[in-house]
Amino acid sequence: MKPKAVAASAALLLLPLTACGGSAEAGDGSTVTVTVGYQSKTINTVTAGTLLRSLGSFEKQLNSLHDGHTYKVDWQDYATGAPITAQMTAGKIDIGSMGDFPLLINAARGKQLGKPTHLVSVTGYNLRGGLNTIVTAPDSKLNSLEDLKGRKVSTSVGSAADGTLVRALQRAGIDPDKGIEKLNQQPAVGASALSAGSADALSQFVAWPGLLTYQGKAKALYDGAQLDLPTFHGVTAREDFAKKHPAVLEAFLKAQAEATAYLDKHPVAAAESVAKATGLPAEVVYLYNGAHGISTFDPAVKPQLVSALKKDVSVLKAAKLTGDVDVDSFVDDKYVKRALGSSYAEQLAAKPPAAASEVWPKDSEKTRSFTTPADLLAYVARHKDGIRAAYVPDATTGTLWFADKAVWVTDGGTLLPFVAPATAQAYVGAHGGARVVTYTDALGRAS
Repeated sequence: MKPKAVAASAALLLLPLTACGGSAEAGDGSTVTVTVGYQSKTINTVTAGTLLRSLGSFEKQLNSLHDGHTYKVDWQDYATGAPITAQMTAGKIDIGSMGDFPLLINAARGKQLGKPTHLVSVTGYNLRGGLNTIVTAPDSKLNSLEDLKGRKVSTSVGSAADGTLVRALQRAGIDPDKGIEKLNQQPAVGASALSAGSADALSQFVAWPGLLTYQGKAKALYDGAQLDLPTFHGVTAREDFAKKHPAVLEAFLKAQAEATAYLDKHPVAAAESVAKATGLPAEVVYLYNGAHGISTFDPAVKPQLVSALKKDVSVLKAAKLTGDVDVDSFVDDKYVKRALGSSYAEQLAAKPPAAASEVWPKDSEKTRSFTTPADLLAYVARHKDGIRAAYVPDATTGTLWFADKAVWVTDGGTLLPFVAPATAQAYVGAHGGARVVTYTDALGRAS
């Protein structure tokens, strides 16, 4: 996708830089380097990172300022939000993107060190919390949260995935500090631990659960959307940088809006582009960022997301990772309001697209949507060798999942998919005559 844009962006990065971070003095004719920290493999930040970079949108917006300055962009890729926060508070990164829990730590560290930051826009979000999932090994006998008692569970403390684990265990009546043995590990380490058997379960954020499931290295135990609490990713900027270079920050947010529009209009091409840049399978990227993916993208800072952020503070305080966080002072949407203009109110009120079943045929740049999961299964049954990926929404939470990895239930001739076995069993228990069937059986019934 856009090879010329990628080449142009790469060429800009190779030019000599005369300043670093937002500390550049912007005198007439000077060069201002804008340093952007992003996480290429945290694919719900792509509209402020990987996809944005590949499109070259930010550089184009900066070139259109015509304010007498020369602008360069220094893109810095990180595995997590923590080093981005460290670099921001050191004055070395101007704009960063990360998940909701890391954003709170970003706010707390910035205030603590006298280097305040602000949440200026949102990237990918799920209003029910479906971006986080707890998974187990493919052959695990664990089927519910209750089965985790006394078990080793890997997560990244301070992440939204840890927040999901803590809240899910609490709702299940399990003490998250004493009821399990929590392993504080980076996602890749946790994935290896799960495969090696040194961890019984893994609670992680996008795109790890989908990736491991797609690779046949894990199966879902708990769908984060069962919490019905929003989770999201966003853009944070240093306060001093924003005040000094407001036009630059607005240019970034306009570019983010362009990347968002591209993703919405060309979801398959966007998934392929992100896959190429990150090494992730495009089928996994599409699960989250596709037309009916788990994540929704628009830059508006929605009130329900701010409310969720306030609720997240208590989880971080309990983990002794932060004290109180003044969320209201951290959130600053005036820059994105100016960047989006009259469309901001529309995006603020926008709702996620309705869940739908979707097939990605082989050798096709387009996907096909279906009214019901059964219709999708019937199509898959007729085109078994021509399917690249098939996705279905959980019957209760709407979370999209791979059709061949879902737990299927038949109820009076209706076929219903679920992400996790516990939700499927809950449905069966509440509907007489319903029962769990294999994927193969579901395909046969649909055809």
